[in-house]
Amino acid sequence: MIRRMPALRARTWAAFLSAALLTVFAVSGGPAAGASGHPPRQHWVGGWAAAAGPPGTSGPSATGFTDRTLRLVVHVGAGGSALRIRLSNEYGTTPLDIGAATVATRGAGAAAAPGTRHTVTFGGLPATTVPAGARTVSDPVGLTTEPDTDLLVSLHLPGPTGPATYHGWAKQTSYVSTAGDHTADDTAAAYPTTTTSWFYLQGVDVSTRDAGGTVVAFGDSITEGGLTANDSNRRWTDDLSRRLAKLPRGHRPTVVNAGIGGNRILTPGGYNGSGSINLGDSAQARFGRDALEQPGVRAVIFLEGTNDLGGLHGPHPGEQLTAAHLTAGISALAARAHAAGLRFHCGTITPNGKLGEVGEEIREQVNTWLRGTSVCDGVIDFDRALRDPADPHHLLPAYDAGDGVHPTDAGLKAMADTVDLRLLTGDLS
Repeated sequence: MIRRMPALRARTWAAFLSAALLTVFAVSGGPAAGASGHPPRQHWVGGWAAAAGPPGTSGPSATGFTDRTLRLVVHVGAGGSALRIRLSNEYGTTPLDIGAATVATRGAGAAAAPGTRHTVTFGGLPATTVPAGARTVSDPVGLTTEPDTDLLVSLHLPGPTGPATYHGWAKQTSYVSTAGDHTADDTAAAYPTTTTSWFYLQGVDVSTRDAGGTVVAFGDSITEGGLTANDSNRRWTDDLSRRLAKLPRGHRPTVVNAGIGGNRILTPGGYNGSGSINLGDSAQARFGRDALEQPGVRAVIFLEGTNDLGGLHGPHPGEQLTAAHLTAGISALAARAHAAGLRFHCGTITPNGKLGEVGEEIREQVNTWLRGTSVCDGVIDFDRALRDPADPHHLLPAYDAGDGVHPTDAGLKAMADTVDLRLLTGDLS
């Protein structure tokens, strides 16, 4: 069933709408597949995404950049004949100047594969300014991409930028240049500094006939990547993308990752111990931006709650969490997804060896509710997939990455394998 896209906020997405209208005429390839035998229609879907958050109190996100080029590495799960990038200055306090931008297929490290670098423009211009609190989208770029591929997105920031909108734990190594505009460099020589955060880049969309829409995996660190090795691309969402890529053309939904480490359903996550990482706005606050407004979105897989349980954070300061708080929060998000014409699939909360007796009791109550509620269009039982049958309060030892909370790569693959693909294709066909 075809479902209607949610409305985008005009204040911050004017550039997005303008580019989208132009793109309809630039890349449309005919009617959707059906009884007539026509090929699937060319359309925009999410190839890659990251949930943006406020700057930390220390580190590069706090200080920002002056006359540096960021070379950001992203792993796209879907291929296409064109792409566009989405940038965010949502948490900035001053306008963000983008002096130049390029995109290329990655060679090795910070080097571009020969002959793949393309200039990125915005409304036909090679530079743009993103107002404080706003987002923008580039013009389409004629770079053909393959699924399961690394891209390099290079942004020259004349600066000073001030504090940066960013995603702190990328699980991916990116690069920062010496002074100057190095967006046109194909070699890595000007990029001596590494970072494991993504700055300003919110998404890479691909234009394709193969994909049947976008699925947003919305969650916390278990979705973000947890303790999997940097640059390994072994998040459960990566493994799910590989499963979906084997489906017939036109029925391969793409998966974008909207996980933020430490994120909660009901309250802001605050900062990590050093203050260098912000754990993001609550799921309630960021759901519109990170889920409902993704390009081509048709469904959400929601997996959160373990961080609410860890501190027993109720919705009001000093209030202790209850199961009713969490079920009400999930129900509210499901209602918003349904109002936007999307399917909302719920993941059961995974075992957490750090929970106390009260937190574990609430987890079990919420999971029981999830398995029986009609609020969710589908239930993906990550809890049963990961728990130790001999001790169901804990992860199976082979799936425990060592902290009792985060799955190993084998555990993340088990999560991807437990997703019934019919949940994702039945509402996308």
